[in-house]
Amino acid sequence: MLKGKHIIIGVTGSIAAYKAASLVRLLVKEGAEVRIVMTPLAKAFITPLTLATLSKNPIMVDFYNPENGDWNSHVSLGLWADLYVVAPATANTMGKMAAGIADNLLLTTYLSAKCPVMIAPAMDLDMYRHPATQKNMEILRGYGNLIIEPEEGELASGLSGKGRMAEPEEILEEIGAFFAKARELKGKKVLVTAGPTYEQIDPVRFIGNHSTGKMGFSLAEELAERGAEVTLVAGPVQLKTLRTSIRRIDVVSAAEMYEEVIREAPEADIIISCAAVADFTPKEKSGVKLKRGKESLCLELLPTRDIAAELGKKKKEGQLLVGFALETNDETCNALSKLKKKNLDLIVLNSLRDEGAGFGVDTNKVTLIDRSERAEILDLKLKSEVAVDIVDRIVEMVKKQNGEK
Repeated sequence: MLKGKHIIIGVTGSIAAYKAASLVRLLVKEGAEVRIVMTPLAKAFITPLTLATLSKNPIMVDFYNPENGDWNSHVSLGLWADLYVVAPATANTMGKMAAGIADNLLLTTYLSAKCPVMIAPAMDLDMYRHPATQKNMEILRGYGNLIIEPEEGELASGLSGKGRMAEPEEILEEIGAFFAKARELKGKKVLVTAGPTYEQIDPVRFIGNHSTGKMGFSLAEELAERGAEVTLVAGPVQLKTLRTSIRRIDVVSAAEMYEEVIREAPEADIIISCAAVADFTPKEKSGVKLKRGKESLCLELLPTRDIAAELGKKKKEGQLLVGFALETNDETCNALSKLKKKNLDLIVLNSLRDEGAGFGVDTNKVTLIDRSERAEILDLKLKSEVAVDIVDRIVEMVKKQNGEK
C-alpha cells in the first residue's frame, strides 16, 4: 500500500523520539521512501546516524551545511512529500506550528508542505491537558492537520495519564488508512456550493443570511482529501480554501451562483448543494443609496431560480445529487418533500431548534436521509467532523453504484 509513497518524518525533542526509529523501519519495510527532518534538540534523544541508517537517506537538521554551503531546501522537500508525519510532536513544536513560527527546518518544511500533515503528540499529562496545548491542537485540526491521539499509560515523568505517543504500529495503520482513504473518490469530479448569496437593494444594502460557508468548505476539504477533483462555488464569505487543489469560483448573488453551477454541473459526477441561496431578490435594484424618508419603503421581491430543482431536472445518469435542508418546523417532513421534489439522492437535514446547529457556529447536528427514506441521525459535532460523516455516506453510495461492497 505504501510502495513508492514519499513520506517525511519530523522528529522533535521528546523522549519518545526513540519510537521514530521503529516507525521509519516499518515504513521502509512497506516500500515507502522516507526522509527525516529533526529539530536540533531531537539529536539529544536519538542520533541522526541511527535514523539515516534506517531510512537510507541523510538526515536534515540545519538549513545549510556551514562547511560546504549545501542547502536543505524546505520548499523542495515540501513539494516532494505525499505525507508529512511529525512524530513525536512536542507541545513546543505544536505551539509554533499553530502560530506559524518557522525557526527551524522542521517548521519551515511544515509551512511549505503541500501535502497533508499528521501529528503524533508526546508530552507529560499536565502539558497535554493544558488549555494552551488543547487550543493549539484545535487550531492545527482547523488547518486540516490530522492528530493521532496520544495514549494513556506510564510517562517519562513517572506519572500515569494521557500523553504517550501512539505506538509506531498504530501510526503505520493510520498512515495506511490515510492513503486508502485518499483513493476513495479518485477520478471523481465533485461540485460543491457554499455560503450565502447577497441580493443587492442598493450599493450599500442587500438581502442575505447568516451562513458562514463553514459546512460547505469543510465538505470541499474532505472531498479533496479523499482524492476527488473539487470545484467549489462560494458565495461572499471570509474563508480561505486550505488545499490548492480545490478550484474555487467566487460569486455574490443567487443569479451568479445559478449560472456558474449550471455551467459546471454537466462535468460533475457528484453535486453537493450546501449553499444557503436566497429564495428572493429585489425586483428593482437602486444604483444609488436609498435615503431615509418619512414614509415606509416597500420592496417588491421576485423568486430566484431554484438551483437544486434545476439540477434535479438536468441530472444525468449516474450523477449523485446531495442537498441541504435547514428547517425550523416539520423538519423531516419538509426534508423528504424537498428530496423527492428536487430529485435528490441524499438530503442533509438540520434544524435551527437544535442548539449548536445551523449558521454562525463551528458545530452542526444533522440527519442524513436518502431516497429509501433511511434516516441516520448524527450527534452534534464540529462541522469538519460532520463533513467526514457526509462524505462517508457519499462514498458508500458511490461504491453501491459501482457494485462494490
